[in-house]
Amino acid sequence: MEKATVYFSRTITPEQVLELYKMAGKELKGNIAIKLHSGEKGNQNFLGPDFWKPVINYVGGTVVECNTAYDGARNTTERHRKLMAEHGWSKYFKVDLLDAEGPDKVLDIPGGKVIKKNYVGKDIENYDSMLVLSHFKGHPMGGYGGALKQLSIGVASSYGKAYIHGAGETEKIWTADHDLFLESMADAAGSVVEYFRGNIIYVNVMKNMSVDCDCCAVAEDPCMKDIGILVSTDPIAIDQACLDLVYASNDPGRDHLLKRITSQNGVHTIEAAAALGYGTREYELVEID
Repeated sequence: MEKATVYFSRTITPEQVLELYKMAGKELKGNIAIKLHSGEKGNQNFLGPDFWKPVINYVGGTVVECNTAYDGARNTTERHRKLMAEHGWSKYFKVDLLDAEGPDKVLDIPGGKVIKKNYVGKDIENYDSMLVLSHFKGHPMGGYGGALKQLSIGVASSYGKAYIHGAGETEKIWTADHDLFLESMADAAGSVVEYFRGNIIYVNVMKNMSVDCDCCAVAEDPCMKDIGILVSTDPIAIDQACLDLVYASNDPGRDHLLKRITSQNGVHTIEAAAALGYGTREYELVEID
């Protein structure tokens, strides 16, 4: 597989997100789903509507989310819609909770290493392509959160999230073998890539990098300085590039973030995804002023 191209800028502004998006050189057609993290109630680190507004308005798609599988302000359709309004998403954009109503859509994963099915919000059927807007940061279970997490846990329905976390056994949502959970994320992410036949662009923003995810109501403050914006059409390459940029940083907070990533074997999701072949860890980083 040829190297993927990852565009990178150290300038972090809403306008620069749009400029790098255009550089991806891929036109997203039809109805476009814009997958982002709506932010748990109380979280101080998520990237809000004002940050994403230029690229969302340019693309003209619909902001999509799915309900969570744990207690909080996003675990039911009613609560999630209320919080989406409080956070300003529905004020500025069309919003669609993909699993607002059942039944889930089941995506088959014939080549999956751990899981052979992925349960996603059925409203995914309304879309022809996807723009994945990821806030790169740490994660209590995945080690880090980026494009692959958005594709997997992010697009999965509430039931589907429990299914991935449990490595195919929802009753083991918090107790499944850890590496099997990471491999399940890689399996699930691949099914979404396959569903959209590669008609996806990925944006990772390395800003407000806490060891905790935007799904945490109580999260640590960011531990290292902002790094930049990355855009690619390869979800594996863009996540690998983010990890490499963290490792290459001389910021004093780097080791704290790396401890979270390595303690949860975060790179294994990338390894498992690369083994499935829907992207590559080899990339060319094209830096833009």
